[in-house]
Amino acid sequence: MNAVEKQSSEDFNRRLTTSGFRFTPQRQQVYDVLLHKRDHPTADEVFMRAKRQMPEISHATVYNCLDALVKSGLIRQVSLDRGATRFCPNMHEHCHFYCDECNAVFDVDMPAKAHEAVALPKGFRADKFDIAIHGVCADCAKKK
Repeated sequence: MNAVEKQSSEDFNRRLTTSGFRFTPQRQQVYDVLLHKRDHPTADEVFMRAKRQMPEISHATVYNCLDALVKSGLIRQVSLDRGATRFCPNMHEHCHFYCDECNAVFDVDMPAKAHEAVALPKGFRADKFDIAIHGVCADCAKKK
């Protein structure tokens, strides 16, 4: 384990602990799945990927791990229209681009002062954004 991986592992353990959860190999495996391929998988997709490395993991365990990781602030839930909830390990403020052709989800950086670009009613304050942009990704646009 190199210095970056060691620091990341320590941060992971600290975030779980300060949120009232303990480290488990299953939680680490689910988190690693999300970090390995950042394509905003559904819980079922996380389950299938986690099972490759940890065949004994159950569906219920994956759901419980995802819940603990969300509550610990290590990942976020992404809900797009009526589709299955997806999961994202990018905790920086950003929005999501949803390709209506291939159903892929991409992270899109937000401008540093995005909170100033949205005209909120007087007295309102935005703490975070949950924005989904719909359209066609570059790969699908090339195909047309």
